[in-house]
Formats: sequence, C-alpha cells, structure tokens
Amino acid sequence: MKKIKLLCLLLPAFCLFSCNNNENDFDASGSFEAVETILSAETNGQILKLNVEEGQLLEAGQKVGYIDSTQLYINKMQLSQNKKAILSGRPQEDIQTESLKKQLANAVLDRNRTDRLVKGGIASQKMLDDANAKVATLQAQISAQKSSLDITNENLTEQGNTVGVQLKGIDDQLSKSVIVNPVKGTVLAKYAERYEMAMVGKPLYKIANLEILDLRAYITGTQLSQIKMGQQVKVRIDEGKEKYKEYQGTINWISDKSEFSPKTIPTKDERANLVYALKIRVKNDGYLKIGMYGEVLWSK
Repeated sequence: MKKIKLLCLLLPAFCLFSCNNNENDFDASGSFEAVETILSAETNGQILKLNVEEGQLLEAGQKVGYIDSTQLYINKMQLSQNKKAILSGRPQEDIQTESLKKQLANAVLDRNRTDRLVKGGIASQKMLDDANAKVATLQAQISAQKSSLDITNENLTEQGNTVGVQLKGIDDQLSKSVIVNPVKGTVLAKYAERYEMAMVGKPLYKIANLEILDLRAYITGTQLSQIKMGQQVKVRIDEGKEKYKEYQGTINWISDKSEFSPKTIPTKDERANLVYALKIRVKNDGYLKIGMYGEVLWSK
C-alpha cells in the first residue's frame, strides 16, 4: 500500500519532468513570413480590367489589367495639336528677309558703280558716301530683322517644348493606366474589382513570393554566441500527432537589438524577458504557409 502511494506521488512529477523536457527540445521558435507587396493604383479612373484572383501565380512584368484612360488620351491629342499650332507659327527667316536682301544687293551694285565713277572723276564723293550709307542701313535692317525673328523662333520653340513636357507627363500617366505586376509571386488578397473606381494609392491586390519563406524566430542573449550569419540549421513543423517535417534553413539575419519576448512565441529559456530576433530562410515545398509555427534546432 505504501509503495502504491509513493508511486502515485512520483508519477505526476515524472510526467511533469517529461513534458518540460520535451516541450523545449528546440533552440528557437517563431512563425513563417514573406515579403508582401501591395500593388496600388497609380492613376485615377474606372478599372476596366483586373485579371487577378487570390492564389494565382503571377510573373514579374505581367500585365494584369488597365484603368480607363480615355480622358488622358483626349488631353494628349489636344496637346499634340497645340504643339503643332505653336511650332507652325515660327517665322521663316529666308522668306521674310528676302526683300531686304535684294535691296541690299542692288545697293551694293549702285555703290560699286558710284565708286568707279568717283575714281573716274565723274561722280562726287557725296554720292559715294550716300551709297555706302544706304548699304550700311540695309545691312543693319537685315541684322535687326534676323535678331527679331530669332527671338520669335526661340520663344515659340520654348512654348512647344513646354507642351512637349506636358505630353511626356500624359504619356507617363497613360503608362500607369496599365496595371503591371511588379514581382513574381502568389496573390494573397484582392482589394478591388472590375468597374470599381480607382484612385491614386488605392490598393488593388497583395502579392508575395512563397517559394522562399523566412522563419522569424527569437533567441535569448546567451544563445547569440551559438549562431552566425549563413549558418545552416534545421527547421521543423508539425506533421500529424507527435511527428515533425524537417527542412534545411539558413540564418540570413540577426537583430542587433534586443526586444521584449513576444507572448505567443516560446523560447529556450522561458524566464528570459529580452530576446533577439533572427530570420531563417527556408525553401518552400508548398507545405509552408505564412503565419505557420516553426521550430529551429542547431544544438548537437
């Protein structure tokens, strides 16, 4: 009878010891996460197409939809016509100075003729001076008109360039009307539907690359000396009752600052208040999910 009582007293202690011994047979634990990207609208308008569904695998650069750009296209056509009208108003220098150039050519002939007459003693010096003055006057008029035409041309060209910059802005907005998936990954959530109105910054869908996941785990300060960047470790998840599925992982980030231990994440030392976060990169075979619990082992 005494032996039975003693056994009854020792059995709970033995079970408690066994449970505690098995409970923390890992070095760290945490949950899986991935780099999530939320794609938002870059222009305003009605969504005319959005070929995205949750769970769908998308490639980087894949066109998945577009936003109505009719008004943008109309604005572009108007600006294009404005630019043509502005540039068509540029004066043609040769045509507008042609008359003065002919007058100058005749004035030069008269001056040369007068010069010969003066040398022959037939014409007076005053006649030659008048002829030279006429040539100089015409030359000055041509230079002034050229300068004025150049200024007009420059102003109109600048106005055309200003409209050209506006056209580039319209082209940029038109390109943003096409919804292009930025990264390869799986669609996690869809926030908009076809025919809804989109505004700049409105989320359309969330995507993440699930081929590689990171297990964010936590360790105590005493464990820091046991790990290093690039270290290969074992990662395991539950696979049925009292069974584990193991993966090979690589430590790719270790925090340099401590933080308070998350309530939902057990550590090797349950008494530790401050812990350090680390990330273990694991190749996903399809069974790993974001938010899934995982354990890390590196101790021998």
